[in-house]
Amino acid sequence: MQLAYQTDNLFDAHLVKHALEDAGIPAFVFGESLLGAGGELPLFGLLRVCVPDSAKPQADDIVAALDLDAAGSGPICDDDEAPGLLPA
Repeated sequence: MQLAYQTDNLFDAHLVKHALEDAGIPAFVFGESLLGAGGELPLFGLLRVCVPDSAKPQADDIVAALDLDAAGSGPICDDDEAPGLLPA
């Protein structure tokens, strides 16, 4: 198994997994069951989407086409032009 994508976000991990599976590449999300754990586990880098060795080049192209890292830091950005909810 080769690493195709690593993230801290479960939604992104499954988005990548489903995109790979739609292309006929078997994919597995490692670390999903560790998200609720605490203690000695690291806070980041737990989720990894892995593919078979032979599918790695094609998987890299599919992950790059998703362009997940260009989305910004999160759904709420300081530079949004919409003011959001205002007091009455």
